[in-house]
Amino acid sequence: MKIYARLFLLALAVFSFGLLQAQDDHCPAGLPERPALSRHIEQSDILSGRLSFDEVLKHGEELFTVLFNICDGQGRPATTGGTVAREPDETAFSRVSAPDSNSCFSCHNQPRVGGGAEFVGNVFLLAQHEDPVLESTSMMSSNHRNPLGMFGAGPIEMLAREMTTDLHSLRESALAEARERGEAVTVTLLTKGVNFGELTMAPDGTQDSSNIEGLDHDLIIKPFHQAGTKISLRQFSANAMNQHHGMQAEERFDLNPDIMDADFDRDGVKRELTIGDITAVTLFQAALATPGRALPDEPERRADAIRGEQVFDEIGCTSCHIPELALESRFFSDPNPFNPANTMTDMTQMVSFDMTAVGPRPRLERNGEGAIVRAFTDLKRHSLCDPASDPDAIRFFCNETLRDSRPDVGGRHGSEFFITRKLWDVGSSAPYGHRGDLTTVSEAILMHGGEGRAARDAFTDLPFADQRAVVEFLLTLQILPEAE
Repeated sequence: MKIYARLFLLALAVFSFGLLQAQDDHCPAGLPERPALSRHIEQSDILSGRLSFDEVLKHGEELFTVLFNICDGQGRPATTGGTVAREPDETAFSRVSAPDSNSCFSCHNQPRVGGGAEFVGNVFLLAQHEDPVLESTSMMSSNHRNPLGMFGAGPIEMLAREMTTDLHSLRESALAEARERGEAVTVTLLTKGVNFGELTMAPDGTQDSSNIEGLDHDLIIKPFHQAGTKISLRQFSANAMNQHHGMQAEERFDLNPDIMDADFDRDGVKRELTIGDITAVTLFQAALATPGRALPDEPERRADAIRGEQVFDEIGCTSCHIPELALESRFFSDPNPFNPANTMTDMTQMVSFDMTAVGPRPRLERNGEGAIVRAFTDLKRHSLCDPASDPDAIRFFCNETLRDSRPDVGGRHGSEFFITRKLWDVGSSAPYGHRGDLTTVSEAILMHGGEGRAARDAFTDLPFADQRAVVEFLLTLQILPEAE
């Protein structure tokens, strides 16, 4: 991994923001206004070291918190929330199909910048692709989702990337063995102690994916979005900028440098977000503080929380909410080599930083050359739905009618399949559930069916004091105050 150390050593000289490309001082809409975003940056400013890490993070934070206006290019009259062109319309905002906000901070603000949102911040997934825009919030036309917090997102992306690399290596080894033996070879997809089922490879390269569990057939772990559909912070950010704000990242629409000046959404503003801008907002999110643990001051509650951690394990919750997973490398790097075609993958433009040494505190815990990620997840998708025929069925997580399924990668998204929720910020991330319509931790536990039903039933069988201890433990997992 190439490390651009000069970029990320804060002891280096601080360069002037004058190196940033200034926004036009006039508004394309003909208004006597200026863009809300003060500057753009280029990828070359980052790669060359002309900007310090602190400056890049500050620019990323501005992109995350600024209230974009039409002078910036807010709105997308000629594109949907995907990448599909359409005839221009006058829809500046749509609560369902979006654009639905001016700022990332609008929905990522609890308990501070980078966190999650209350129910009022919910988005209507899949409606962004509709043309004309939808007006109904009926669950027959969109999937309601509550925005999740981004704290610890850098370690999560790198964990998923290392696991994906392991899975691809297993596939390649199975293929090589199948060709050598002249017959199909089956391999167990096991990485970092998480079992994703089995894959069978034939000598001709044909892949039998029928026994893969909780993973797309491309064997890429996608840790972002509640159904596990986005590979990287970069992909997540570029998509969200277009969907929610109508701000087009040039790489999402075309990576051809010859047409970078195209006005993709025909709103009069060109190059609304540069490649450097998306790098900056990606690094800002990747460097957000790592969640931790805050024990109560009261002796009784503290004792309950300590006991509750043991009970949480005893009733089987840690089979999916794995308390910790190890990273081989403590460095975050961007871009992600597994990014899809409409997100930058040019590894010659890679930037990297040590997640245990720089960025806001508290930081990731170092472990030799690697790090420990105490996120309480397995990054695997699970069904949380009991069979409808069961008279005592728990089907809270089965109330989505639309599937976000993509035949090119196989697997299932949405409906009852959700990636195991990271719990390391659960004490700071109320409300709960995929729609944010559960107000307490215990309600969220009680709604587990399907693969989570056994642990849920074990929880209900506990004495009330032990149930309370489990809740006390979970509430200690928090987004901690920023440390000096």
